Amino acid sequence: MPTENEVIQTDPEILAGEPVFAGTRVPLKNLFDYLEAGDSVDVFIDAFPDVTRQQVVAALELAREAVTAGAGTR
Repeated sequence: MPTENEVIQTDPEILAGEPVFAGTRVPLKNLFDYLEAGDSVDVFIDAFPDVTRQQVVAALELAREAVTAGAGTR
């Protein structure tokens, strides 16, 4: 699996430091907005062709890891 730095980029010179898909100016937030609206990953990729399916899958895996980190330790 790609590392977080290979998937997500934050740079004060790009969209004021908002997290974007690495190598693009597409905010990561856009993916979650599309999914929340009920759109598929394919619809998102069609709208933002600079983002690859591999980047989307990796971003979702990173989000899952962040949410489930420490699960079961309570």
